[in-house]
Amino acid sequence: MPTTNEAGARMKKFKNKGKDPTEMRRQRIEVNIELRKSQRDEQILKRRHVGSLPDDEPLSPEQQKQANEKVSAATIEEIVACVSSSSMEQQTRGTQAARKLLSRERNPPLKEIIKAGLILKFVEFLGRDDEHVLQFEAAWALTNIASGTSWHTQKVVEGGAVPAFIALLSSPHMHISEQAVWALGNIAGDGPVYRDGLIDCNIVPALLMLVTPDTPVGFLRNITWTMSNLCRNKNPYPPLTAVQQILPTLIQLLHHEDKDILSDACWAVSYLTDGSNDRIDVVLKTGIVTRLVQLMAYPELSVLTPALRAIGNIVTGTDNQTQMAIDAGVLSVLPPLLRHPKSSVQKEAAWTVSNIAAGPSPQIQQLITCGLLPPLVDLLKNGDFKSQREAVWAVTNYTSGGTVDQVVQLVQCGGLAPLLALLAVKDSKTILVVMDAITNIFMAADKLGEIEKLCLLVEELGGLDKIEALQSHENESVYRAAQALIEKYFEEETDAEALKAAATETDYIFQTPEVQQKFNF
Repeated sequence: MPTTNEAGARMKKFKNKGKDPTEMRRQRIEVNIELRKSQRDEQILKRRHVGSLPDDEPLSPEQQKQANEKVSAATIEEIVACVSSSSMEQQTRGTQAARKLLSRERNPPLKEIIKAGLILKFVEFLGRDDEHVLQFEAAWALTNIASGTSWHTQKVVEGGAVPAFIALLSSPHMHISEQAVWALGNIAGDGPVYRDGLIDCNIVPALLMLVTPDTPVGFLRNITWTMSNLCRNKNPYPPLTAVQQILPTLIQLLHHEDKDILSDACWAVSYLTDGSNDRIDVVLKTGIVTRLVQLMAYPELSVLTPALRAIGNIVTGTDNQTQMAIDAGVLSVLPPLLRHPKSSVQKEAAWTVSNIAAGPSPQIQQLITCGLLPPLVDLLKNGDFKSQREAVWAVTNYTSGGTVDQVVQLVQCGGLAPLLALLAVKDSKTILVVMDAITNIFMAADKLGEIEKLCLLVEELGGLDKIEALQSHENESVYRAAQALIEKYFEEETDAEALKAAATETDYIFQTPEVQQKFNF
């Protein structure tokens, strides 16, 4: 059963519950983990260079099938013999054969190549500026080894590939420079340790030098993806000095026409904003918010999703930081996203709304003015459970920090019925958040002197039965919350008193469905 500490932790997720202002917005901690689980591979951490050169011999379907079978020890031995030869032609032939094996779509022999001791030879070949074909083949082979597991990447790094690849960023041969970018992107994508190691080796200025008006789009895609991996991970966060170096170029890339470049640039910004308010502030000072809001309306999910994620992170910040997003027009873009055909977008949009709703009442009023209540109530009613759960948070934050009039507007918009319906879900945490929202609505009714009318409405909507049923819930916090609500607001009254209330107080704001219909509420 939940402890008192757990209940206290839950209360910290709400605004205006006697908390410090810096805790007034719900940050992505547990929520962050859950939101990511189903979207872990939205942006690829590592990429393997699968393909062939124009002069590679094409394979028939049968030959391709055979090539995808397990590599024999004899094949690896032949490669080792060639690579160890003193003949440059043999070295090139062996390295190319290894590259082709490592570029297979299925079962590339990464471990076998490593165990054969070939990494050190390939790293040696990276320094062969006089033999650019050999240099390129070695770079490609190492790129694909680094695209594997952390163990594979570790072996490439331990083989001394990092300084060699950084040196190749300035290669006069663009295809070699691009391959180095790709390899370094794989290494950076492995985690914060190698990311910071690359930054310490001055990858950032060398990488940024490659971004010019003449850089081909394909090359620029790889550069942007590698930059996004340098922004990724937060245990620890990337050094602020590196972030400040990267941001001006990221802003340029956010105005590019290519959707892949836009996508990776947006992901990079989403990583940089997924942190403390100080980290968010570094990004906001660049003036990037307006462009991110524009990209939230992009037709491709690959761009829309990370742009929405970045804005969602920004509004977890201070009220002033949230206001910057509001001033950039985020509230006009969110309503269609709450009704987006993809449930993952609906969920992220609702999470964003929930953090805006955790702000002061003027920001809540802007939510109302921009028409956020109808789509939010629709999502509460018709969304999938994960989206509904985020919508519940939005409503609870809204009712915690909103004025009485603003709470009334939510009820008049039809927000109470779907809230009560969600009391029947199995998830205890969600039930507790719903109960807090219902309690907040009762508190508003109390201030208006309309408890009786709200009790009638809750009963008409089947809410009383659900609350009473929760008094026997297996979760202690749930049944105590239900018990407290019943004891405080649903004292037994006679039928005559109820009828009298309904007959003499028909001008109340909280009405039963029949009275609501009469007064067009």
